[in-house]
Order: sequence, then C-alpha cells, then structure tokens
Amino acid sequence: MSSSTADADRHLDDETFMSAADLRSYMSDIEMAKASQAVSAMDKAQQARQDLIRQLSKPIKVTPEMRANLRARVRQAAADGHIEIMIMRFPVDLCEDRGRAINNADADWPDSLTGVPRQAYEIWREHLKDAGFHLRALIVEWPQGLPGDVGLFLAWDKGSQD
Repeated sequence: MSSSTADADRHLDDETFMSAADLRSYMSDIEMAKASQAVSAMDKAQQARQDLIRQLSKPIKVTPEMRANLRARVRQAAADGHIEIMIMRFPVDLCEDRGRAINNADADWPDSLTGVPRQAYEIWREHLKDAGFHLRALIVEWPQGLPGDVGLFLAWDKGSQD
C-alpha cells in the first residue's frame, strides 16, 4: 500500500482517524494533564488552609455587624425549626491537641482551643451561656481518616451539652 493510500485510509468523511498508538498517547497526555491539575488544586487548597490557620490564629475585633449577623442567623434557624447552627468551622490545627479532646468528648475540650475559636468560646461563655445557649464542638471532616476540621455549634434546645 502506498503512503497516499495509507493516508487516504485514515480519512473518513473529512475526519482524520488517529492510530491506536496516537490515541494511547493522547489518553496518556490527558491523564498527565488531569494529574497536574489535581496536584495544583491540592497545592492551592493547602495554601488556602495555611492562610486560614494564620488568619484564625490571631484574635479579631468583634463588630456590631458580626453580632447582628449571628442574631439574624439564630433567628432564621429557629424560624426554620432548627435547634442549633454551626457558627464556625476551623482546621484542627487551631487545637493544641489537633482535635483529640473534641473527638473524645473530653469535658476540657475548650482548653485546647487557640486563636479565634478560643475567642468564640469565650464570647459564648461570657455572653450566651447564661442566656441558655449551649456550645458544642464536633469533628466535621475526616480527611484520610484523621480529624480535619472542627465545627462549633450554638444550640438552644434543652438537650444540648455545653
């Protein structure tokens, strides 16, 4: 078969067919591109997590707008029939024990908090506890089977624990 006949055989309705080797190479290139994108996305996610940890490591100024936002969220949740809301989510890196006390429901779990999560606990203790609100912490994400993120939940039902 001449080279022009082989080229002609690779065309059908003006579309060029790829050889099996070309198709395998194309598939390999696609997989490598996907893997590269996944690594890049993981790097960006890790950087964002580190930025969040740095940001939440330092106490913040609690503004009237923040308090109003919390009140509005609580009222809306109650109107929707809920008995609690998650008021904060943060990496276990902001716990001195990486979430061990929270995971084990240790009564002293608040002592492990640092930064803004500790500040949120203190605000609850000083302003909301006597008003009948409860605060609990749970591990809400388990990447690779290890504690990843903690959720702080503000509750107003009688069955909640502090």
